[in-house]
Amino acid sequence: MAKRDFYDILGVERGSSAEEIKKAYRKKAKELHPDRNSDNPNAEAQFKEVNEAYDALKDPDKKAAYDRFGHAAFEGGMGGGGRGGRPGGFGGGNADFASAFSDVFEDLFGDFVGGGGRGAARARATRGSDLRYNMRITLEEAYSGTKKTIRVPRLSACEACNGTGAEGGAEPVTCPTCSGMGKVRAQQGFFTVERTCPTCGGSGQIVKNPCKVCAGAGRTETEASLSVNIPAGVETGTRIRLSGEGEAGLRGGPPGDLYIFVNVTEHPIFKRDDVTLFCRVPVSMARAALGGEVEVPSIDGGRSRVKVPAGSQSGRQMRLRGKGMPALRGGGQGDMLIELAVETPVNLTARQKELLEEFEKLSAENNPEGSSFFNKVKGFWDGMKG
Repeated sequence: MAKRDFYDILGVERGSSAEEIKKAYRKKAKELHPDRNSDNPNAEAQFKEVNEAYDALKDPDKKAAYDRFGHAAFEGGMGGGGRGGRPGGFGGGNADFASAFSDVFEDLFGDFVGGGGRGAARARATRGSDLRYNMRITLEEAYSGTKKTIRVPRLSACEACNGTGAEGGAEPVTCPTCSGMGKVRAQQGFFTVERTCPTCGGSGQIVKNPCKVCAGAGRTETEASLSVNIPAGVETGTRIRLSGEGEAGLRGGPPGDLYIFVNVTEHPIFKRDDVTLFCRVPVSMARAALGGEVEVPSIDGGRSRVKVPAGSQSGRQMRLRGKGMPALRGGGQGDMLIELAVETPVNLTARQKELLEEFEKLSAENNPEGSSFFNKVKGFWDGMKG
């Protein structure tokens, strides 16, 4: 039976890049791996076919020869030597599929490693986990800066064994099962693979006499008391990093970091936008009409007197320079904007109503915005009639 085209086997077009060919091979290898297709008697043959195709197409020289001569390029007499190291060809088709498989085997099946002791080296020292702490502070604390003491639960190096996990702080010994490699060989169908050592869990070392305090883990649960300086000008979302204050590492690995995430609570008087503060100040209708002064608070606890111009309307803003929030990393101080809210009196007495009615009759021409609006309305209605 004629051999199938290598490009068809992998499901790629001629002219595909090396990365596209490799990606297609990974997909096919996962689908057809014998261990995942125990109910398919043809899985092993199909798996070999995929590896043979990839072995030819992953090598630039072999691929060029195949593109020119097809399968005949590997049947002897086509070219000399080549990378395969066999005279008269490129190393044959079926015999060398394992070499093609090894470079992606680790990506396909995580706990298998096709390259000797690479997994053991990774498993020895592990950096500790980073931790997160959410801190709530007031706007006043964000304005002036503050110092907080926090308590953080974490895994710390066991003091009884100095983090080794062995009684008395003794050093772990080489695992006798894997000889310190962290991996053991196992026969998987028609080829040999490596698995994580079941005795040492991939670390390459074992503890003969586990520490009684940490049960051989090398770490214990503790609660650390830490002092944190909160700089002036922080806002919600500010992140403060405390290096080395996370969880202890495994097998002598470095500790992780602690990240403080700041949340500034809402203030009953002030609203914040970056370094600018807003304060809405109510004024009476009479004060807004006649003008005068109002006393307003500032975030530093002080007081400021603000002049209200006669005839002020609701929404009018006045700026108090330097009364806002400080910039986090220097750069001066923001401003505070005072926004007037003119209040309409409620629960009037009979005398107050009488005075306001008289005032309304006398002040018809003193409301420029109202006069302008109603003149526009009159013109609108006249236009509709016309």
